[in-house]
Amino acid sequence: MALGAVLSSRSFSSPLVSGKECQLKQTFSLERRPNLPSIRGQFDLRRIFIVSMQRESSHICRVSSPFLTKLVFDQERKLPLKSECGGLKLRKLGITTRAKYQPEQYEISGLPLEPLGSSPEEAVLIGGETIEEAVLPWWQKFPKRWTIVLLCFFAFLLCNMDRVNMSIAILPMSQEFNWNPATVGLIQSSFFWGYLLTQILGGIWADKFGGKIVLAFGVVWWSIATILTPLAAKISLPCLLIMRAFMGIGEGVAMPAMNNMLSKWVPVVERSRSLALVYSGMYLGSVTGLAFSPLLIHKFGWPSVFYSFGSLGSIWYALWQMKARSSPLEDPEVTPNEKRLILGGSVEKAPVSSIPWRLILSKAPVWALIISHFCHNWGTFILLTWMPTYYNQVLKFNLTESGLLCVLPWLTMAVFANIGGWIADTLVAKGLSITTVRKIMQSIGFLGPAFFLTQLSHVRTPALAVLCMACSQGSDAFSQSGLYSNHQDIGPRYAGVLLGLSNTAGVLAGVFGTAATGYILQRGSWDDVFKVSVALYIVGTLVWNIFSTGEKVLD
Repeated sequence: MALGAVLSSRSFSSPLVSGKECQLKQTFSLERRPNLPSIRGQFDLRRIFIVSMQRESSHICRVSSPFLTKLVFDQERKLPLKSECGGLKLRKLGITTRAKYQPEQYEISGLPLEPLGSSPEEAVLIGGETIEEAVLPWWQKFPKRWTIVLLCFFAFLLCNMDRVNMSIAILPMSQEFNWNPATVGLIQSSFFWGYLLTQILGGIWADKFGGKIVLAFGVVWWSIATILTPLAAKISLPCLLIMRAFMGIGEGVAMPAMNNMLSKWVPVVERSRSLALVYSGMYLGSVTGLAFSPLLIHKFGWPSVFYSFGSLGSIWYALWQMKARSSPLEDPEVTPNEKRLILGGSVEKAPVSSIPWRLILSKAPVWALIISHFCHNWGTFILLTWMPTYYNQVLKFNLTESGLLCVLPWLTMAVFANIGGWIADTLVAKGLSITTVRKIMQSIGFLGPAFFLTQLSHVRTPALAVLCMACSQGSDAFSQSGLYSNHQDIGPRYAGVLLGLSNTAGVLAGVFGTAATGYILQRGSWDDVFKVSVALYIVGTLVWNIFSTGEKVLD
């Protein structure tokens, strides 16, 4: 039995085209020549039991094109069969089908195809990868944008390791040099003198010259200042204050430069997660610094923490110079697919030549960022710099215990920052507005610490006090998906400058809050210190929810 030719018109996608998907239309003929099946079995008066059934057929389809070759295959398959014929019931035990396919020519009409050898673009497979990408090992396929994020993560890890080592070393140093609490507060706040100077400058430099150069400068500068800190302390108190201010100058450019880098490297749908990961580097830096500083001090003396931590900056600098670029457009290692994902169909604008200060300062969301950043950092920096002293003087932990227990709140922040980032990006992906997501996350970041700090005056055991500190810092970490992500929302082109502006207010909070805590403790108690922080958290919540937005207001 032979079936006539069956004509069909279908659309096929070329599996290999020159940098683009090409929809092709073709007409082909299919001829099928099945033979009558041969049946073996047994039957009685009413039923036929088929033992086997064999049927052969051939399908012929010839194909010719610039890139396709013959395809011939045979296959065997068994299909279930149960049918009735008149009053007889047929039941199949097994069917073997053999099919042979041979190519038959068909013409392709549609978009012209460039020869692959002369195409200026990458050849792209159906799966989205280029031929070159498809043969790369997995470690070379790792997204370049996440390499940048991880390098920023390690930069911030070193940033806080070098910052918090003083909060541990200050205890034996104050005994050796006979410093009172007011002097300790002055030393702790001197870091912020330099940190304040380079916030806006760091943002301007990053937006003009690129985040790679500025962040590299910052890491090298603060690493050298960290190594020289013991020498400055032994010379005189003014030398120590100057060296800590120099260290602040280096760390002051880090956040604006990082923000500039991520605004160019990370697509919007990954923004909260990437920022949360980078800022969790700060928290893990605090964990690492607070955990290892007591051990190093106990075994080698307090200068060892500055020498060991500071020297790690040279390793990071070498990796940064090899792997980082200020923009994906400057990086030859970025694949075309990843570049399209990062740019999202938009064209990257030229570097900023001048800053529209009047326009920036006329926007209410910018002032919401500035005020909220001040309120947030007051409480955060007090805990960062004074927590070991609180554990030592109030909870009566020794030096080693103070350092180890200080790890818990920062470890909690590292975990919850990434949880908050994942939640925020998920909510945005599901259609919730960016404005709503930022307000929810920052409200948790304000009201959570405010609640748990008020509980410190009611707890009766050191364990509960440590738990309150950990819960306070854990809820604070949701701020990374709130105000800390908002700079790139409202003005991605000026992300460095915006973070420099708001973080300047945050640094002022650190300077005043850290110094004021020393004077408050001379005349009052820790309850008074925490009450001020709680009041500012509430003010920040109100300002943020009234004036902030997740929409772009600067372009």
